[in-house]
Amino acid sequence: MKKSKITKNYASILLVLFVIGLLLTDTLSTAYAAEYQTIADLNGKKIGVQTGCLYETHIADKCPDAEIQYFTMPQDMILALNSQKIDAYLIEEVGYYATAAAHPELAAMKESAGLCEAAVIIGNNEKQEKLLAQVNEFIANHGSNGDGMLDEMYTYWVKNFDAETSKTEQGGFTGENGELTIACEGGYEPFSYVNEDGDSGYDVDFVYRFCREYGYTPNIQRVAFESIAPGAESGKDDIGMNIILSDERDANACLSDVYYSCDIFMVVPGQNDEQAGFFERMKDNFENTFIKESRWKLFASGAGITLLITLSSIILGTIIGFAVFMLCRKGNPILNGATNAMLWLIQGMPTVLLLMILYYIIFGSTRLSGTLVAIVGFTMIFACAMYDMLSVGFGAIGNGQYEAATAMGYSNNQSFFKILLPQAAKHFLPIYKGEVVTLIKETSVAGYIAIQDLTKISDLVRARTYQAFFALIFTAVIYFVISGILTRVVGMVEKKLDPQSRSVEQILEGIKVEE
Repeated sequence: MKKSKITKNYASILLVLFVIGLLLTDTLSTAYAAEYQTIADLNGKKIGVQTGCLYETHIADKCPDAEIQYFTMPQDMILALNSQKIDAYLIEEVGYYATAAAHPELAAMKESAGLCEAAVIIGNNEKQEKLLAQVNEFIANHGSNGDGMLDEMYTYWVKNFDAETSKTEQGGFTGENGELTIACEGGYEPFSYVNEDGDSGYDVDFVYRFCREYGYTPNIQRVAFESIAPGAESGKDDIGMNIILSDERDANACLSDVYYSCDIFMVVPGQNDEQAGFFERMKDNFENTFIKESRWKLFASGAGITLLITLSSIILGTIIGFAVFMLCRKGNPILNGATNAMLWLIQGMPTVLLLMILYYIIFGSTRLSGTLVAIVGFTMIFACAMYDMLSVGFGAIGNGQYEAATAMGYSNNQSFFKILLPQAAKHFLPIYKGEVVTLIKETSVAGYIAIQDLTKISDLVRARTYQAFFALIFTAVIYFVISGILTRVVGMVEKKLDPQSRSVEQILEGIKVEE
């Protein structure tokens, strides 16, 4: 009872500290005004840049001593700036104006940091030459020197962008020339994002119009920005959108002509005198995260994908790991050598790297979905863990157990399953529970290979709302719930297999007992 009270007291203290931290962070994020007037003033300061945009090269001469910090998504840079983890961040004009209304506390310097020019990257496959010619023709026909359609799109999506009213026309694809796999970031207004109608934004509108004109059916893949180019280079994707031009990229990749250009802004803290109350903002955060556009359905879908990957990988990994252990337990040197080499290779490789190698290289020339590739990758990881667990469990049992089982008339398989396995389970099942939890957490990186899992959905929603609290906390809670349920199931199995919980009849089942 005393221990329970202490635990509750600690929980209460942590909750109070958490709320105080939120209030302090919220206050700090808007309590100071801009201190910098020119880009050169930021020399030696911390500047945020989205990975893969190369904007830092434009300020290298003015800020040679700046500490560049890289972020996956623009909203992460906003959060970092508001919490004073960075002093400024670089973003193209388009992205800044898309977030300006939601973040009046930010300000853009009048001095331009450079010019952003974006192109389409064409996939390295049999369609490349034809697609490059078609995309360039599309840009030429509808650009400033053509009928001006792209300029009208730019005005609609950038200058007059409104997240509530701006829509992308869906459907109308004839598909007589086949399907195009198109990689977009999926979480970056106004270029590509998800609303109640599906994929939307300037880039999505661009490829949809292109597909209608040239007879293709688009298949949008929402991937991390830094994964767009690798997907095209591997041939997995036919088209990748919004690749920022550089001399090196132009020389090494198949890029189209420029389809839009704009200034690069340096964003710094501004002054916001109109602040809603803390609880009012929490209410607004909740509604934007879950209620608006029925975004709770996105979280439900993401949780389903995470569960599918997790359960499939655990089941298949357990079966494969057990089967490999059964083959290797006799001491075959060839099988053991091959198994040890595979264990060394998989366990020594970061999970993200393994998934990307599988998706972009090993299965790069196939149309295997990201979900199936993730199941393959996590199955390999869990199978290796299962093999190690079985080795530890059976290694803890003395040879006398097998000899005693043989003396009692058990066959080799009967000895293994009826005598040795239940005893070994007592040693490896606690480790098994830990590996299940570890696998659940590792699946959070699956979004790197075009999977809309729970973590990726959280990123996409944060990209729309630019509010992180409920999206991240709810995602963490779902992972806790999934982990709790699965570990409880494993615990029930552990109790069922515990030799000490078996009756005398169960222990002596199959044995002839003389009267």
